[in-house]
Amino acid sequence: MPNQWWRSAAIYQVYPRSFADGNGDGVGDLAGVRSRLPYLKQLGIDAIWFNPWYASPQADGGYDVSDYRAIDPLFGTLQEAEQLIDEAHALGIRIIVDVVPNHVSDQHPWFAEALAAGPGSPERERFWFRDAPLTNWVSPFNGGTWTQVPDGQWYLHLFDSTQPDLNWEHPDVKAEFEAVLRFWFERGADGIRIDSAAMLAKDPALPEVEEGKPHPFIDQDEVHEIYRAWRRIAEEYGDRALIGEVWNLDPVRFANYLRPDELHTAFNLDFLCSPWDGEKLRSVINETLHNHEPVGAPATWVLSNHDVTRHVTRYGREDTSFAFLAKAHDIPTDLELGTVRARAAIMLALALPGSAYLYQGEELGLWEVEDIPSELRQDPMWHRSGNVDPGRDGCRVPIPWSGSQPPFGFSPEDAAAKPWLPQPPAWKAYTMEAQKGDPQSMLELYRTALRLRRQFCDEPFAWSQSQPEVLTFTRGRHVCIVNLSKEDVPLPPHETLLLTSRPLASNALQPDTAAWLLA
Repeated sequence: MPNQWWRSAAIYQVYPRSFADGNGDGVGDLAGVRSRLPYLKQLGIDAIWFNPWYASPQADGGYDVSDYRAIDPLFGTLQEAEQLIDEAHALGIRIIVDVVPNHVSDQHPWFAEALAAGPGSPERERFWFRDAPLTNWVSPFNGGTWTQVPDGQWYLHLFDSTQPDLNWEHPDVKAEFEAVLRFWFERGADGIRIDSAAMLAKDPALPEVEEGKPHPFIDQDEVHEIYRAWRRIAEEYGDRALIGEVWNLDPVRFANYLRPDELHTAFNLDFLCSPWDGEKLRSVINETLHNHEPVGAPATWVLSNHDVTRHVTRYGREDTSFAFLAKAHDIPTDLELGTVRARAAIMLALALPGSAYLYQGEELGLWEVEDIPSELRQDPMWHRSGNVDPGRDGCRVPIPWSGSQPPFGFSPEDAAAKPWLPQPPAWKAYTMEAQKGDPQSMLELYRTALRLRRQFCDEPFAWSQSQPEVLTFTRGRHVCIVNLSKEDVPLPPHETLLLTSRPLASNALQPDTAAWLLA
């Protein structure tokens, strides 16, 4: 039986532009990642998920792909990607690549062929060309979803105008992505993360979005045929995993993506969006475990990623939840409080049954950078909103490794170029070098928690009785307790105190603090 590593793995997300710059051009690359693989091994993760590294005009951080079989020169070469996979495997680290199947770049050969061929041509049937805009659909990136081409026709793009949507009813589209999966599996990729996984199939009539009726482009039933075909391919290669980005669906319909012949796991984004509130977190955890149980799929737990406000910042606000439509500038944030809560939150996430995703830099306690100058912002969400939505650049700032001033070891010492987004000077106290070996640092908390987690990550989960604002559960003999109340709470009876997110107060757990115990 294949090793089902994805059921309990700790997976580290690398946003390639911002992880480590090997050649000094101010942009992260594969050479930088390869140089930091020993760091990731020492951190204690099981796998790396890479955001798209493919050839791309980079209009949307690489999610506008022009060639799924080539590495963008910004990051390196295909040979270097193959070397990275081999080097990671030698360290016992698996590799997950990001596939973007809803759309391609407007510079993809297929779209160039469609523009050249003209209205009514077979080349245009791979996309959604129409003589006039048929809907008033609003893009998740703000603004409209139809753009006119010089010959008068319009094409559909759910995201940016540089990202034309593919028509998944077309056999060429299905065949191409099945070939892309095989291409990366044959190069050693252990998993595929599927971007916007619920959006591929569209109602061919392209109706408006109406309350009470099936959504015309989210969670159409036909999408499951695609993933059943992908699952058959994955199983040809052994212990490969398919991981879906599936946002905010009905619990039963969410579970449909995780049936035994479809995806192996899907992101649990309700947990990420939940406020720092004991009863609400308990409810999300219960619902998550309940929804996964009928299909036998593992849950996933994540606090931050490349699309959302970093959780150190979120947890320091009056409203600690996350919603895309609520992103704004100048929201008061108590970073000290956010950091205390973030330390407890990672101990909660790592103690729950299933796999855990860590976003690069969260192990350093990095916060959302909200003062990026307007002229340096690159996210299309910022530009398409007329500079109202701050976008996602703030969580994508290059991470600090060492030194007392930018680029903080992100680029080589003699690099001529500055990092592609500016780093806060205050990050000098948050570098990997500054935190390494400090038992009170966020980095050492992560390292210790990831090491201890291996002792119980396959043990059964059960809630223990506690007050509503205190989460207490067991994993075999291991106990996790998280105090989200306003008062100190006593520790339950135990044999050994394994780890706390901050020091105890007279043998009691302070507010916003977690502990792991051995009963």
